[in-house]
Parts: sequence; C-alpha cells; structure tokens
Amino acid sequence: MFVTIYAQLVLAAAVIVVVFAFAKGDEPERMGAGAYALAFVATTMIKGGVAPNLPRWGPMGVEIIMLVVFVGIAWHSRRNWPIWAASCQALVVTCHVLVAANLRPPADAAAAVINMANYGVLLAMAVGTFWAWQERRALEQMEAPDVASRRP
Repeated sequence: MFVTIYAQLVLAAAVIVVVFAFAKGDEPERMGAGAYALAFVATTMIKGGVAPNLPRWGPMGVEIIMLVVFVGIAWHSRRNWPIWAASCQALVVTCHVLVAANLRPPADAAAAVINMANYGVLLAMAVGTFWAWQERRALEQMEAPDVASRRP
C-alpha cells in the first residue's frame, strides 16, 4: 500500500505529527492524535478494492467517527484547533456522502479533496500541539523561581 515515495512521505509526516502530539501535547491533542492514529490503522486495514466511483462504506464510517471525535474534542476543549480539524474532517465526510449519494463527483476530485482535507487535519493538530506546548512552557517559566536574580 505504501509503495510510492509520496505515500511514504505522507505516512512519515503523519507519524511525526502524532508522535509530536503525544510527546508535547495536552489531553485534547493526545486524544486527537490517538483517534487519528486509530483511524489511520483502521482505514489501512479495510480492504479497498472497489471502484473509485462506488461508496466505500468502511472508510466512510471511520471518517464519520473521526468527525464526531473532533467535534467532541472541540466541544469540551478551550482550544481552537479541534474546530479546524473538525471542519477539514467534515469535508472528507461530505466527499464520501457525495459518492454514496451517487452524485458522481469526479474520482480524482474526490480523492484530492479527501487528501487535502486530511493534510488540513494534520496541520491543525500540529499547530494546536505546538501552541499548547508553548503555553505550557510559558506557564512553567512564570511559576519557576527566577534563578538569575539570586546572588550567592
């Protein structure tokens, strides 16, 4: 499945963002990264040998669950990155619904929308993790005693 260099680079970027979110993120970032990793594994394991103009019910179900997860994270979090991730995920679900409703979107266009929206989810998660990490560092520096002002 990951035979092209492009697919391998996208996989590497997804792994880097997920590891970064687990290492430096707070609870919302970790929940989003965990859901993204599980969805990635689930959609990879689902057999995808159908024609591009036919609905793929398994990946569509996984994408709907991802949308619900991101909406739930956005609902219970004070961060704004889950809203961006949920909006990108809504594009993915909408594309699956268009194919399932037999509205005949061009297969290349549907694949491009799904891929670009997934990049948007990764970007939102990476930016959200970075800002959560920076906020936590700033709070730690404010709470830490000022070592430079002490004189021996």
